[in-house]
Amino acid sequence: MEKSNNYAFLYDQAHFVETESIKDLSRRALAYLRSGLAVNFSGPAGVGKTSLALHVAGLLGRPVVLLHGNDELRGVNLLGGDYGYRRRKMIDNFVHTVYLLEEDLQYRWVEGRLTAACRNGYTLVYDEFTRSRPEANNFLLSILGEGILSLPSLSKDSPYVPVHPEFRMIFTSNPEEYAGVHKLQVALEDRLVTLEIKGFDRETEISIVTARTGLPEEEAGLIVDLVRAVRQRLHSPEKVSVRSSLRIAQVLKTNQIAVDDPLFQSICMDILLSDLRNLPGEKREEARQVLNEFLQTIQAPGVEG
Repeated sequence: MEKSNNYAFLYDQAHFVETESIKDLSRRALAYLRSGLAVNFSGPAGVGKTSLALHVAGLLGRPVVLLHGNDELRGVNLLGGDYGYRRRKMIDNFVHTVYLLEEDLQYRWVEGRLTAACRNGYTLVYDEFTRSRPEANNFLLSILGEGILSLPSLSKDSPYVPVHPEFRMIFTSNPEEYAGVHKLQVALEDRLVTLEIKGFDRETEISIVTARTGLPEEEAGLIVDLVRAVRQRLHSPEKVSVRSSLRIAQVLKTNQIAVDDPLFQSICMDILLSDLRNLPGEKREEARQVLNEFLQTIQAPGVEG
């Protein structure tokens, strides 16, 4: 069997922002993972679940394998399968007037991300795993329960792979009411420790925006407060998250636009209303009102009223 280790990488922690709330989440997750349990970071889109999962995976000190859940994912994508074939030719020309030609064609087994991680003791980050069909995730039950990976009968080695003692799994998931999300099987849910992430506190969001964009803290705080005001009014953390703040901040930083520039107000309006495009008209109008009220109060940083 050809074993492929090309899936694994070492996660770079250089740009990850750690505040007290994130440190608390990380410590708890590490305690479960080091005890041999799997962790699921669950929450709305845009709250930083994937970044947190990769950060925690990096803290384990093992190579990381990243897998994205989707509706088209099948067991063969996780485990591996027979792809193409290997051809071997042998010519026996011992007697110059007579030769023997022998060809051997056989399929070539290539292992998938899950198999590689289990065999080598990598940390597998399964991002948005509930977007995969439940039957695609059935292989995880014996891995998390009995420490055994069952391979398809097509593989040439033993159909059972003992899970490496350092193998760990970190999941992320969205709420079930999200479009494209499948209901989590009870048997799999019982094998996970789920940590709910509703969103980060103001300090964390400002730190993330500052670290990712290089925007001064005071300006980053103003953007975060604006986004949080809309989020709280509409009760829509999945629509206007720290991701919205990052997009606004990135435009300001790249184009050197000051917060007292009228263009700043237009940018905020464009990006936030774009993020809210799937909400009913009355909700979008309410968001527009909140934006207008907040933006009217903005003064340039450092200017006394």
